[in-house]
Amino acid sequence: MFDSVLIANRGEIAVRIVKTARRLGMRVIAVYSDADADAPHVQAADLAIAIGPAPATESYLVIEKIIAAARETGAGCIHPGYGFLAENAAFAEACENAGIAFVGPPAGAIRAMGHKDAAKALMEKAGVPVVPGYHGDMQAPEFLKQKAYETGYPVLIKAVAGGGGKGMRKVEKVLDFDDALAAARREAENAFGDGRVLIEKFVADPRHIEVQVFADGAGNAIHLFERDCSLQRRHQKVMEEAPAPGMTPEVRAAMGAAAVTAAKAVGYVGAGTVEFIADGSKGLRPDGFWFMEMNTRLQVEHPVTEAITGTDLVEWQFRVAAGEELPMAQDAVPLAGHAVEVRLYAEDPDTGFLPSSGRLDLLRLPEAEGVRVDAGVEEGGSVSPFYDPMIAKVIAQGATRDQALDRLGEALKNSVVAGPKSNLAFLRAVVDHPEVRKGGFDTGFCDREIGSLTGGSVEDAALAKAVELLIAPAEPARIGSGWLDPWGASDAFQLGGVRDIVQPILVGGEGAEARLIWDGSGLSVRVGEATSRDGGAAEIAGPGAAYALDGGRAAKVELEDPLSRLAEDSGDAGHIRAPMHGKVIAVYVASGDTVSRGDRLFAVEAMKMEHVVAAPHDGVVEAVAAIAGDQVEEGGEVVTLAIPELEVAD
Repeated sequence: MFDSVLIANRGEIAVRIVKTARRLGMRVIAVYSDADADAPHVQAADLAIAIGPAPATESYLVIEKIIAAARETGAGCIHPGYGFLAENAAFAEACENAGIAFVGPPAGAIRAMGHKDAAKALMEKAGVPVVPGYHGDMQAPEFLKQKAYETGYPVLIKAVAGGGGKGMRKVEKVLDFDDALAAARREAENAFGDGRVLIEKFVADPRHIEVQVFADGAGNAIHLFERDCSLQRRHQKVMEEAPAPGMTPEVRAAMGAAAVTAAKAVGYVGAGTVEFIADGSKGLRPDGFWFMEMNTRLQVEHPVTEAITGTDLVEWQFRVAAGEELPMAQDAVPLAGHAVEVRLYAEDPDTGFLPSSGRLDLLRLPEAEGVRVDAGVEEGGSVSPFYDPMIAKVIAQGATRDQALDRLGEALKNSVVAGPKSNLAFLRAVVDHPEVRKGGFDTGFCDREIGSLTGGSVEDAALAKAVELLIAPAEPARIGSGWLDPWGASDAFQLGGVRDIVQPILVGGEGAEARLIWDGSGLSVRVGEATSRDGGAAEIAGPGAAYALDGGRAAKVELEDPLSRLAEDSGDAGHIRAPMHGKVIAVYVASGDTVSRGDRLFAVEAMKMEHVVAAPHDGVVEAVAAIAGDQVEEGGEVVTLAIPELEVAD
């Protein structure tokens, strides 16, 4: 076994690897960018090495810096985690050339499976079923459009490199193909440095089922059963579970055998995942699944496999990389109970899942029987705009699927996230949805049900409770930012009945008002028709601020001093701003252009996803404040639209 490991990653996966490495008695070395100097994975390590500025392209993705850090610290091996350099064949080779063990597959296996087109051709040759479509080298747009027509709409355009839904577009009809192809290529180029794509038939009622495989250097290969990853949004996984609902021994055997065949076909070593798409319209069948891709690394959702098999897959990775054989044969792998996992992200489901960032003013994650939390941030820390916005993974296991889901639902109800926007309320709605509880969903579930899974706001009772928390510590004679109530008194005595004062407040930065009421029973606060005595939940989060909490949602509440209120410019309709911190990757208009409502103005890339901003109304472009390549702050003005004056008839 290795005496030390350098973890070439960050966030929750780095923290998770630290735990196993310490249990095995290894010295742990972390690397960090300027943005991560105080991150939990840095604090958890024995030694940490700075590797550059915040952008991953200048730190976590620079092979030379990682190798130099490993040499400097005498690391016995490098664990890449997932993402960043985990599936980079050049990195695996650089480790080998430096005489440092790479905790992952050989470079040849990464290359063979690293591009979806070549991987599908290889799988066809090995006898593994693949989805119909075009997986060749020709990349001319008109040629690809013809292949999409021959395949039959709807089709998927998919980047040949990478994963996670990046560089992927579903196309329903030929008229949409050109724009979808351009967007997929641009996003793939930004995320993976490779804009090539393939065309694939879109499978009706698709189920996304993947098989965990493991192989050693002696030629042994096994699978550790399947995971169902069908609950997705924008091709990114929301919830994963093992085993898959509706799985039969016959289908499991067929999928497992196909996955092991795929691994052996490329001389695989270590942990990997073979992903299949299954036709769920008639239930899972041995002849109703097709190879999609192979991820040559540990998966984000590996904890559910660990839960049902009682294994530590990271330990297996270390042992196999050190030259040991697999610790058990196929027929010895246990399968017990059920496990589910959700990904808690800093993102806003109500605005198309735009990523969010900023300080985590409140973060409370559950500790309960059958619940595991893998987190990479802490309360008081920040979600950086430079990386994936994951806050944590919440995993629950039980003897049955119902028990696992019950435990997960309860864990989410006991979680609090405040500061950046989060998908906590969305996850709660997903886990509680009847269709999810029955197991009768496919990859289109979240899109179909998005209206019932999102929307809503924090109730007035919670807002009132937040105001009460802010008011209560102060003497009743002083309200808000300190202005004097000349009629204030601490005994609630008043000649004319109860004392009722209007208190201006800010809710998420927007103006509102509360009423402060002192009566014989003390202070209460009214917002709308609700009062602070109606059972709302809230927590203080630093001086002058509290969060109203309701169903997984959080609204920041502050008191506003009416004497210092500034006049606001209400004429903001022409100022088109960036929806999040990120990089401008395209500007579609120039000064003087006339645009209509819905026309594309610019696109921002943040956390590896592309977001197009459209004109909210007709107008003329008055100014453009950014060009492609510029970094913009959330709320920063990018385009100014002059609204044409309406002609008034005589």
